[in-house]
Amino acid sequence: MPHWKRTMLLMALDAALINIAVFGSFYLRFYEDSIQLESYLSTTYICAAIVATVVLLVVYRFVGLYHSIWRYASVRELVSIAGGSGIGVLIMVGIVYGMSLVMPAPPVISGSPVALEITGIPRMPHSVGVLCWLMVAGLVGFSRFLPRVQQMGARMREGNGALPQGNGSCGLKPVLIIGAGDAGALALRELRNYHDQERVAVGFVDDSAEKLHLKLQGIPVLGTRHDIARIVEEYDVEEIIIALPSVTGEPLREIINLCQDTHVSLKILPRVYDFLSGDVTVSTLREVQVEDLLQRNAVSLELNEVAGYLKDQVVLVTGAGGSIGSELCRQLVRFNPAQLILTGHGENSIFDIEQELRALSQKAPNKMWPALAAVIMDIRDVCKVGRVFAEYRPGVVFHAAAHKHVPLMEDNPEQAMLNNILGTHVLARAAHDFHVNKFVLVSSDKAVNPTSIMGATKRVAEMVIQDLGARSHTQFAAVRFGNVLGSRGSVVPTFKRQIAAGGPVTVTDPEMTRYFMTIPEASQLVIQAGAMAEGGEIFILDMGRPVKIVDLAKDLIRLSGLKEEKDIQIVYTGVRPGEKLYEELLTAEEGTRSTRHERIFIARASRVDAGAVEGLIDVLKEKGGELEPDQVVGELQKLLPDFREECCEGVRIEGQGSKSSQNSESSQSLQSVQNLQSLPNTRKESYIHDTDTIGQHGCCAYSKD
Repeated sequence: MPHWKRTMLLMALDAALINIAVFGSFYLRFYEDSIQLESYLSTTYICAAIVATVVLLVVYRFVGLYHSIWRYASVRELVSIAGGSGIGVLIMVGIVYGMSLVMPAPPVISGSPVALEITGIPRMPHSVGVLCWLMVAGLVGFSRFLPRVQQMGARMREGNGALPQGNGSCGLKPVLIIGAGDAGALALRELRNYHDQERVAVGFVDDSAEKLHLKLQGIPVLGTRHDIARIVEEYDVEEIIIALPSVTGEPLREIINLCQDTHVSLKILPRVYDFLSGDVTVSTLREVQVEDLLQRNAVSLELNEVAGYLKDQVVLVTGAGGSIGSELCRQLVRFNPAQLILTGHGENSIFDIEQELRALSQKAPNKMWPALAAVIMDIRDVCKVGRVFAEYRPGVVFHAAAHKHVPLMEDNPEQAMLNNILGTHVLARAAHDFHVNKFVLVSSDKAVNPTSIMGATKRVAEMVIQDLGARSHTQFAAVRFGNVLGSRGSVVPTFKRQIAAGGPVTVTDPEMTRYFMTIPEASQLVIQAGAMAEGGEIFILDMGRPVKIVDLAKDLIRLSGLKEEKDIQIVYTGVRPGEKLYEELLTAEEGTRSTRHERIFIARASRVDAGAVEGLIDVLKEKGGELEPDQVVGELQKLLPDFREECCEGVRIEGQGSKSSQNSESSQSLQSVQNLQSLPNTRKESYIHDTDTIGQHGCCAYSKD
């Protein structure tokens, strides 16, 4: 229905209700005295009805009663009705009182035969005004809330407003909501507005003692988090919604663990920020993600404070179509660079991120948006890289392009060397030659005491920029990541696909652990590192405690509403070539020093043999694609003597060096040394680990039985 027609219908309805209310107020005041009632109805009532109709319709329009969607009416609309009615009635009373002064009439005397012949307007009693306000507000309010009342009644008849016990809740899935606050109320409204044919809320859980045994929108608070298992069993709950968007880190993990023990499906209400940013809509209840289960709080980086170096700069991102590169581009556009150059080798991924960013630019026409350019290039191609740098003259380069899959690079070692080492060298030389201000390399924790080709090539890539940075005006830096949750080819998407296929979920080793971070954390760390870079640094994020891969697998199985071993099997496949049970963050020689951010550290640079670096680059330029696997290892060992040496394989060192006392708590995860656990018997291998004091190299011997 057109808005104007809807408004006219509502105004006609309100006019009728106002007249009924004015008549009712006079009737209630004088119903016991028919003479006075008849006299007032023939005089004052007529004036009051006309004035009240005109005045109240104007006031209602002014307070917005004809612009509200009454299906979602709330206390705000009720206050508008009551307040608008009160203002309108006061104006009406004032006008009628003024008219009674201008055209006075003698008092109406009960039983007087002349009462019907009164001329003028008798003064309206004060009680009539009060009654009129109550009746107008009540009638208009009821008319507005009637559709919502009917809707609630329909749900009650369908069983959605009742509290089901056991099975048979009219075919609806019983749902328990964690959190009886504003977010819980929003989740309940979400169920009623969008899922009322599928789900029914049976109750809330909240740790606040004041809320126990009370009701929120008619749904009771059944207990605290410690009662979740009992409530799930008692009410046959099939789904739990966590409506605690402000709770993160360890508290959220504790709640999720309690819910997981019930083996029911879990969902979580998104954060308010997600609504504002447009990532989700109000009708979205997302699945619980593994990101919610990080055994630490997400790291919050001070991007607005440090990202001034990006403003009005031409920024070039390699690997822009990858998981890290694409998120990096999404973050970079917030800081008003003059131009963003998206480069990569895969045309489809570059096309996707370019189209995504262009679509976002159309949604923010009033916001400064960088010019975009998409370039398909191989970072090993010296001529192409040179042309790109000459054409666009970037001021900042983020190098996220790399071959990263450990087992795949074990089978293709020469390609890992060419892409990760030679490609980095080509880009770094171009950055130096074209006077780039900052160059940030995305590295990996696998570069520390590497046992894989991929890790070794990333460590050499770090050496390349450290060597060049020592004699360049460009500020070179590297950032070491742990595993990035949700990135392409990472363990989480793999587990999800395996679970969707019915299993089994494959884990290499029950003791395999990794450091984890989220894609936004990784991308923001790169930007922050660029701001802190002065030349030659390797930045490391304090990622808390390492997480067992098998624990992630179990979490994902339970979050999918399935049971481990019963529905989905976990199969151990053995450690793959090049893999370590434990990843490390620092080499023995590096140690750390603090930065102005309490969760970011800088590895003290170890000495780089410039001649060996240049020698390896020359070899790669001459015959990189012709190298045999044993030749690749030999070339890498010229820079990394311990690489693939049995006496050093398996070293587990999480951190070296010291840090100022005020930041000692933040650096514990970087400075602790943990004992190794033995490998499974099936491998017939053991690790002997001897640790001295924190900050010194842990020696190990590797033996085969």
